[in-house]
Amino acid sequence: MRKDITVVAEPRPARGKNEARRLRVRGQIPAVLYGAGGGPVAVSVDPKEITKILHSNTGHNTIFNLDVKGAENSPVMIVDWQEDPVKSTLLHVDFKRIDLSRKLTVKVPVQLAGEARGVKQQGGLLEAVAREIEIRCLPDDIPEHLTADVTPLLIGQTLRASQVPLPEGVELMAAPDTVIAHVVALRTSAVTEGEEAPAAAAAEPEVIKKGKKEEEGGEKEKK
Repeated sequence: MRKDITVVAEPRPARGKNEARRLRVRGQIPAVLYGAGGGPVAVSVDPKEITKILHSNTGHNTIFNLDVKGAENSPVMIVDWQEDPVKSTLLHVDFKRIDLSRKLTVKVPVQLAGEARGVKQQGGLLEAVAREIEIRCLPDDIPEHLTADVTPLLIGQTLRASQVPLPEGVELMAAPDTVIAHVVALRTSAVTEGEEAPAAAAAEPEVIKKGKKEEEGGEKEKK
């Protein structure tokens, strides 16, 4: 989904680990811009602005403007990023130029709505299997999310990708039989007293018989 956001980027003539460290000291991170018929351009950006976009409702599907000083101003998407494994801060970002007249293939989240009958009436459990599905549409038509109603589902029934309603102009690219959610029966590990009793009753005669055999064996030895 396109947003009225502009991120300013500066050309980055030097590359390498040392240059990346110097950028981070100045509060910037290295990034690369490519795609849509243009060559790759090394730039630097403010990681705080990119983090806001990634944490927004549209996340990495957000289309915004990247203004490279003295070079170009293009609509872009975030297609890849690296984070510090300890601090979770951004280390590097890849931007892709977007041609607004051409369709894109993207993954969007699926939100489940309603309460499944298998949960409400049968005491089952609703399990979400796939959190997002792949679709294809024009950049301006990318939805924030898709909504699927799970109310009719009973225990043993499944909601598949082909059953998720799509807005006009949006095409499903995921396999139609991809499982989005299903309702399963709850498994109980507790054993009732009624189930324990037959097992105990069955074990008792076995012990008695064994004792009798031992007694009979002892009597034979004495004889």
